[in-house]
Amino acid sequence: MIKPLIAAAQFCLLLIFCSRTHGQGVPEGRYYTSFDNTKIYYEVSGEGYPVILIHGFSGTSQGWKSGLLYGDLIKAGYKVIIPDLRGNGRSGKPHTDEGYNNDAEARDIMGLATALNLKTYDAVGYSRGSIILSRLLVLDKRLHKAVMGGMGDAYTNPDWPRRVHAYKALMGDTSLHDVDDMIKYIRSQPFDELALAYQQKWQPSTSKKELAAVRKPVLIIRGTADKENGSETALNKLIPCSGLAYVPGNHNTASKNEEFSKAVLTFLKD
Repeated sequence: MIKPLIAAAQFCLLLIFCSRTHGQGVPEGRYYTSFDNTKIYYEVSGEGYPVILIHGFSGTSQGWKSGLLYGDLIKAGYKVIIPDLRGNGRSGKPHTDEGYNNDAEARDIMGLATALNLKTYDAVGYSRGSIILSRLLVLDKRLHKAVMGGMGDAYTNPDWPRRVHAYKALMGDTSLHDVDDMIKYIRSQPFDELALAYQQKWQPSTSKKELAAVRKPVLIIRGTADKENGSETALNKLIPCSGLAYVPGNHNTASKNEEFSKAVLTFLKD
C-alpha cells in the first residue's frame, strides 16, 4: 500500500511542476531557415509588442536569461524573441566567407522578423549584438527603437584593430597579445573557433555617414567600469536621435543588473 501512495505523491508533484513550468511560459525552441539555408535557432516568450534581444560575441540566446532584462520584459507585457546568431549556440555554423559577409547576421534577424509576421519591433543588442543592431538601424524600416549596450564608436572603423587581431589570432597568429584574454577564454570553451573567426573577419562596420542618417530613437547604455569598444560619447554624437545612459558594472556585468533593465524598459515605454 505504501508504494502506490509514494507513486501517487510523485505523480502529483510532477503535475505541480509541469503546471508551474507551463505557467511561467517556458519557450519552445524553434528553427527558422534563413536566406542561405542556414538554420537559426530562436525562442519566443510572452505576448505583446515584440522585442528582439541580440547577444554578443561567442554568446547565445540563453545568456539573456542570466540577467534581469529578459524576465522583466516578459513581466511588462512584451513578446521577447531571442535568437542564436549564426555561428553560435544551436544555430548553423557555416565555415565559408559567404556564410558571414554581406550583413548575413542582420539579414537573419530581418528574415526571422518576416517569418514571425512582425510589422514593427524594438531590439536590444549588447556588445557585438549592438554592432549587428547598428546594421538593422540602417537596413530594416520595421525597427522602431534600438538599445545599444556595451558599445562605443570603435566598430565604425572597418579596420578596427581589435576585430582584425581577433580574427588573426583565431586563425593561429600568436603575435597579437592585445587579444590574449579573449582567445584564452574561447579556447577554454567548446566553441566552433572557425565559425567565430569568420564572424570577426566579416564583422560589419556602420559608417559615420550612415549613422548620421538614422532617425530612429536609440539608447546607448554603458557600464561605468566598461572601457572596451571605443567611446560611447562619440557614438552618441554620431547618432542624431540617441540618448546615453550609464549603469553600474563592467563590460561583462552591466547588462545583467537592475539598472540596465530599468533603463531599457523606461526607454521602450516612452
